[in-house]
Amino acid sequence: MKNAPSSSDIKNLFANGDPKEVWLKASDIIKLISPDYDFTIAQSTFDDVVRLFRGEYPGYCQIKTLYHDLHHTMDVFLCAVRLMHGVHVSGTRLTDMELTMIMMGALFHDIGYAQRIGWEMGTGAQFTLSHVGRGIKFMQSYIADHGFPPSLASSLKFIIRCTDPAESVPDIDFPDERTHLLGQIVSSADLTGQMADRTYLEKLLFLYLEFEEANFGNYDSIHDMLSKTHAFYDKIRMKLEKDLGGINKKLAFHFKDFYGVEKNYYLDAIEKNIAYLTLITKQSEEKHLAMLKRGGIVEQSGILLAQRKHN
Repeated sequence: MKNAPSSSDIKNLFANGDPKEVWLKASDIIKLISPDYDFTIAQSTFDDVVRLFRGEYPGYCQIKTLYHDLHHTMDVFLCAVRLMHGVHVSGTRLTDMELTMIMMGALFHDIGYAQRIGWEMGTGAQFTLSHVGRGIKFMQSYIADHGFPPSLASSLKFIIRCTDPAESVPDIDFPDERTHLLGQIVSSADLTGQMADRTYLEKLLFLYLEFEEANFGNYDSIHDMLSKTHAFYDKIRMKLEKDLGGINKKLAFHFKDFYGVEKNYYLDAIEKNIAYLTLITKQSEEKHLAMLKRGGIVEQSGILLAQRKHN
């Protein structure tokens, strides 16, 4: 009988600020799926994506978007690894190449916010509407430059498209059902991983700043965004269930295999975030930000907003 996770174990599930720890967690899970898995391509991609976010990748400056940052990509990546393990354990066996494509899809899904040196106007948030297409182009060049199998790029194009909010997943003309499945896994991890983040509600302030820079969305203020996130969550739940086949529920199989507890800790974390959001939005707007205390994000976003108004 495996030990049920402690409260610190559960908290640590979403502590993805250190890429080295994220990689160690992910590689341990992958070995459960495929003990002889060759990590060469996945680890090379992981390391290069971390370098790109940090401004250490040749020709590119540091990615400056505050919501779609390295932590967000680590959240999505590790959620994707846990989900593909859950899918595998539930009976849908995944090949080593499919494991690689899922990981690469999660790592590249927001790489379109990157800016080349010399072209770094703004934070990159201006690419909100085009970041998926830009990310696909980066992925295609990356695979060609590194001599990785061209078949990776052919499938990854469809997998990454699944993470585009402007795309209707059922309308994507997938080359086959397996690619469709991999796209569902990565897209589900993108939505589930970010909303389970312990600082998700605070980070909505960063998302508001990104949308404001991109001239995107219909939010009058951060308070307006907070109040409309309830409706957004209802849409996300429907998308996860209908368009993405409810595959996020397979996370429960991962936790049963890992901890001996058949429970979806991601869903629990999301529900807690939404419950607290309900409590916040019942208060007057003057009290909203005082109730968002994690990570110093309120203070940081306030400084950035003041700077924008001054400029």
